[in-house]
Amino acid sequence: MIIRQTHIVPKNVEAIRLSDYVVGIFPQIPSRKGVKKAIKAGAIYVDGKHGNTGDWVSAGQKIELVELDKKPPKIYELDLPVIYEDNQIAVIHKPAGIVVSGNQFHTIQNALLHNLKISKAVDAYKLPRPVHRLDHATSGLLLIAKTTSAHIEISQQFENKTIQKKYQAVIIGKLANENGIIEAPIEGKSAITKYQVKQKSPSLKTSHLSLVDLYPLTGRTHQLRIHLANLGCPILGDKLYHGDKPLLQGKGLFLCAVELSFEHPLNKEKMNFRIDAPNKFAYRMEQEKRRWEVRK
Repeated sequence: MIIRQTHIVPKNVEAIRLSDYVVGIFPQIPSRKGVKKAIKAGAIYVDGKHGNTGDWVSAGQKIELVELDKKPPKIYELDLPVIYEDNQIAVIHKPAGIVVSGNQFHTIQNALLHNLKISKAVDAYKLPRPVHRLDHATSGLLLIAKTTSAHIEISQQFENKTIQKKYQAVIIGKLANENGIIEAPIEGKSAITKYQVKQKSPSLKTSHLSLVDLYPLTGRTHQLRIHLANLGCPILGDKLYHGDKPLLQGKGLFLCAVELSFEHPLNKEKMNFRIDAPNKFAYRMEQEKRRWEVRK
């Protein structure tokens, strides 16, 4: 048994149950739900014995967080471009066609230990965790937490809507305005997306294609894909929301998370990361333009 952290209950502590007292004591398990799970799993000891949620805490007791003997996760040996890494966080470039996490083996989550170093911080995760998600078919920048405190801080930034994300997409058709805001609820919840048209091209197959920058101001599932599809301009290659528009087979979804801005969870430094959209975006726009000109 490995003891990860020890806490001695101070004098004059008020009458309180173990499950309530431990909340916030160990950075690794800051939530009440997490504490209850840790106690139930046998990871919390009181004076050398397994603690119970209903135990009363008293001054002088030694409360320990122990490392449970768990089978190490199987590592998915997929090479990922690491854009940035330090002791608290990392930013990686997620390829299209792989889910971020889930019950299956081939996930970004299971590939992180193949690409990132384990943090040496006291509240380090044994397995780094993505702080947000990108759809299976979407590529681009993904933010990873390597410690509990970093995860909490970054999650709070998402909650406060201070993290800025920019996507680029090729869409079928033309939007009514060169830039604007889409406000349309998704499953009864507010959803807001800003957009800016960067390029337009005539297309023999779809009449027009447009290259657009997208800025989600909320984080609903499939928000960008749904908003554009509802305007009659689905993202090229979107098998789920293409409606009656032509579907480009075998080329994937033309949606990429190209920019990410946030505040570093430890030193509060402003962080900004950018990547280029896949080459297929510009190639598709130019190819459609050439076909149109040749046809004319």
